[in-house]
Amino acid sequence: MKKTYKIEVDCANCANKMEEAAKKTAGVKDASVNFMALKMAVEFEENCDPKAVMQEVKKNCKKVEDDCEVYL
Repeated sequence: MKKTYKIEVDCANCANKMEEAAKKTAGVKDASVNFMALKMAVEFEENCDPKAVMQEVKKNCKKVEDDCEVYL
């Protein structure tokens, strides 16, 4: 399953950090961040709860870029 989320981030470098943090989250098969569109596309692994996974993605993104936001 693939979903797209609106994000808020200040710079392209920070967007890259968010993308890497999302990719390392358990339950995420792949993730990509489009800085210009302020969107994050997340592909989830089979048999996982996207809402629970996105809570972890949000936490992990805050660790690498504390003033970013992921709108769930």
